[in-house]
Amino acid sequence: MELPVDPFGVVDGIGARLRGVVAQAVRGRATGDALGPQVAAHGDAGWFGADSVAWRVHADLSTLIGGLRALLYQTLHPLAMAGVAQHSDYRHDPWGRLHRTSAFIVATTYGTSDEAHAAVERVKQVHRKVRGIAPDGRPYSADDAVLLAWVHATEIDSFLAAYRRYGPTPLSDAEADRYVAEMAVVAHAFGADPVPCTTAELTAVLASYELDATADARAAARFLMIPPMPLRVRPFYAVVAAAAIELLPLAAQLELGLVIPPLLGPLGVRPTTRGVVNAVRWSLGESPTLATARRRSDRR
Repeated sequence: MELPVDPFGVVDGIGARLRGVVAQAVRGRATGDALGPQVAAHGDAGWFGADSVAWRVHADLSTLIGGLRALLYQTLHPLAMAGVAQHSDYRHDPWGRLHRTSAFIVATTYGTSDEAHAAVERVKQVHRKVRGIAPDGRPYSADDAVLLAWVHATEIDSFLAAYRRYGPTPLSDAEADRYVAEMAVVAHAFGADPVPCTTAELTAVLASYELDATADARAAARFLMIPPMPLRVRPFYAVVAAAAIELLPLAAQLELGLVIPPLLGPLGVRPTTRGVVNAVRWSLGESPTLATARRRSDRR
């Protein structure tokens, strides 16, 4: 008679504790809370609902890669970058901005309709104060419809690209179009224009902007590559950063001076990232926020 491999549950117990430690560390760093941002336990299903592609995409760890790619991409619009450089405290509080962004995405994706509207209004209030003159002499305003469209398009394109490469399940072309259409709800709430509703329209919107890496953009990109963080987190962040850069269009990589050589991507960056992401994804398990939203949806 063969004994079980772990008759006293020692290995399982150590594994559970390890998963808990990793989960708290990752969620705490990304959201500021070891449990992640909280949403209401009661109320309506929100803007999308449990059957949406948005719930599926935004629940995955690949959003960390997509989020960093979006930040790098967004620096390439001179007016958007001027607003960040002149009004953001990202150098002194980089994690605070990440936490606020995470809370916004959670509220608009998994929160009730009231929570989603409230999250948008908070950002709008901040945008009303962000205006000035860029180094090239052009005026800018954070509530400008075209700038809002740029930020929206780069963010959605980045989340989609990251999930399709590193997500746990394939995403069909039809599902990708559906995701872009779902996210249009958020863009319209801000008054962005133009707002893409398909991946083809998303590609066209991004192509309509002229990329230009200003001195501020390159400085921000360098900062994003090596932000202040504990040494134990740096190896994981280095993998995320490499994956984010490799997902950028080559033109954007060249503008920022952050280029992943062609062969290094498929032979080095991608397999390494998949291994790390799969391991951390296992450690995280299901998001407590997603679980709350699902229970609320099931009750209805």
